[in-house]
Amino acid sequence: MLDFLYVRLPEDIEHLEKLGLFGAAENRIKELLNRDLPKDLRNRLEFELERLRRIKKDYMIAEDEALRKIKEEFPGIKDNKIEEWMNKGLLDFILIDGKRFFFNRFISNLLFLCDDNECLEKKIRDEKREEYRNPREALKNHVLSIINEGKEGFLSERVVRAGIKITINSDTLDSGDDILRVWLPFPRVGDQQTEVKLIRASPSNYILAPENSPQRTIYFEREITSIKEREIVFFVEFEYKINAFYRKVNPNDVKPYDEESELYKKYTSEQLPHIVFSRFMRRLAYEIVGDEENPYLKAKKIYDWLTKNLRYTYVREYSTYESIPEFVARNLRGDCGFQALLFINLARIVGVPARWQSGWYANPAMKSPSPHDWAQFYVEPYGWLYADLSFGRRWRQLDKRLWEFYFGNIDNFRTVFNVDIMSDFHPPKKYLRSDTVDNQRGEVETNNRNIYYDGFNYELYYL
Repeated sequence: MLDFLYVRLPEDIEHLEKLGLFGAAENRIKELLNRDLPKDLRNRLEFELERLRRIKKDYMIAEDEALRKIKEEFPGIKDNKIEEWMNKGLLDFILIDGKRFFFNRFISNLLFLCDDNECLEKKIRDEKREEYRNPREALKNHVLSIINEGKEGFLSERVVRAGIKITINSDTLDSGDDILRVWLPFPRVGDQQTEVKLIRASPSNYILAPENSPQRTIYFEREITSIKEREIVFFVEFEYKINAFYRKVNPNDVKPYDEESELYKKYTSEQLPHIVFSRFMRRLAYEIVGDEENPYLKAKKIYDWLTKNLRYTYVREYSTYESIPEFVARNLRGDCGFQALLFINLARIVGVPARWQSGWYANPAMKSPSPHDWAQFYVEPYGWLYADLSFGRRWRQLDKRLWEFYFGNIDNFRTVFNVDIMSDFHPPKKYLRSDTVDNQRGEVETNNRNIYYDGFNYELYYL
């Protein structure tokens, strides 16, 4: 889909972007696009115009507004402390045409990265809030009950009823838009998830992708000329059964792979542009695993290293990164999906089949589900096991029993939509997706263009 990203930008455009001169970079790209260019370079430059547009939407907080937010969150904070955070790189901003613009979630990232007393005191206050404390305790009790019970395999079945609704304002549509096309995520059948049922959907005419689709969706289409309402709503509600998974693995029982099998070849391969076996990634992978030959212990070494060395932060939209694992490996931070992709990348390099799994974190103690990503890795004769890097990293600090659990095992507080990245939808999407990697919030396009996330609202909910 984005294999042209291997093409480096022209040096002058890279330089302009690093200086924050987005307008000048865009003008230079448009000038080059008027020339006769190689196909991949043309695609790269056209994509760069869209990427810059999307980056600006993630950095929309002007400096004076950011300072006001900091002082609201940290009453009595001194200006010199704010300047110190700025100089340490703890306040996430970029220069856009000579002005500082801050990441939309820069306060959250400050708290993830900052260990100063002001930040620690606020983190402690936040951790005590009921909306954080109750889900954390519910998850801990659930996982410890699985561990203490000692049963293995798919277990602790749970029935979940949930839905997703997106709302598109008709003002978003252009005069030339005739057809509105929508793909909402829909639960897969397989692995830990079974007996998926469609409860209700609107509009009532839809196409449901096959139940084992790598990225399963429900598709809707409406003629815009027939739309009279100001707010155009699409929704789907569903029920599914989800199991936890728990397995005690004896490394001595692990068997060699059949390296000629389709499974092995597929899940130890590159997936450009994100899963890339660059020199840096290969060096890192083998630096972590050393001379270990047991596949299960290789994966465990990668899990241990990542959960020890990475920090959780929010990130821009995935479509704005050229190679997500490379970003995480260089910066040692990222959200759940970023950490999962680095695990997958490193595991594949050292010959351990690994793949993506994602959907929602559906903790019953939360008011609504939330998007979440994790990984799977394959070990003979045990099959597909699980690795939740961001949960493992967090619980490493809070309770080592849960840190150990999230290597190989998984809770049942999940909704699974996806077991691969960058997969085609059914029916396929025509224009560049808003999320080029994953699908948890839905995708929208017209007959003329993609409608980005700022063109619609989404809501995840329990029934």
